[in-house]
Amino acid sequence: MTYAITGITGKVGGALARTLLAAGQRVRAVVRDAGTGDVWTARGCEVAVADMEDASALTAAFRGATAVFILPPPEFDPSPGYPEAQAVIDSVVAALEATRPKKVLLLSTIGADAAYDNLLSQRTMFETALTQLPLALTILRPAWFIDNAAWDMASAHDTGVIHSFLMPTDRAIPMVAAQDVGRVAAELLQEDWVGTRVVELEGPRRISPNDLADAFACVLGRPVHAVPVPRESWYELFRSQGMKNPEPRIRMLDGFNEGWIDFADGGRQTIKGWIYPTSVIAALEIPADV
Repeated sequence: MTYAITGITGKVGGALARTLLAAGQRVRAVVRDAGTGDVWTARGCEVAVADMEDASALTAAFRGATAVFILPPPEFDPSPGYPEAQAVIDSVVAALEATRPKKVLLLSTIGADAAYDNLLSQRTMFETALTQLPLALTILRPAWFIDNAAWDMASAHDTGVIHSFLMPTDRAIPMVAAQDVGRVAAELLQEDWVGTRVVELEGPRRISPNDLADAFACVLGRPVHAVPVPRESWYELFRSQGMKNPEPRIRMLDGFNEGWIDFADGGRQTIKGWIYPTSVIAALEIPADV
């Protein structure tokens, strides 16, 4: 049995692959650049080189695999209508239709079932396309990644402040560690099932921006506070950072803040991870003091 893993160079794909290897499974690392596959070759993996937009290369990478893990590349500044996501979807669908693996796991996201268009709608499109295929499909919808706090490390270290687009800062939302996502994905992919199943995943408890600030304070050994970024400043701020189409990102943040991006039934059916924010933040690179 061979497991073809896309996105293996990232935190989730890497954790998934390491879990499978520890279980004695055969892993095929699907990478964009042959050089990035060297570390996985050293760990005993096969390596296949393929861009996610290249249907022919993906078909070759998936051929003969019993199970395939699909991690769509993130697109944080998509063009209107999400053509970048559609190109990847078309390629993946063609490759899966050509190779027909026994089972497929798609890494989707919380909010893929949201009622309103937003940045996460790219995953809605992916889910819709793959559910049309006659394959055993698991759709894994993880919560907001705690690992996104990496963007706040420099500010927390230098100024004692993290700037939060999630507000109010005492409101807890579903979050999860990438390491938990990879581990659970590996466990799910080794199971056998029929048809399509949707699995929702969050951490051991819900987390607010204030909780993240407390975790930074614990790791850095100094006070850290969460300060909300005013909603009216977002568009111009994102544009100044180089975004061409900020609206989908803004609507995603609105969805978390207004509560229309959440898990069904308030998360009563979610799988719970093991890892708390302090562990994730402690593993981040801390800026060197000057």
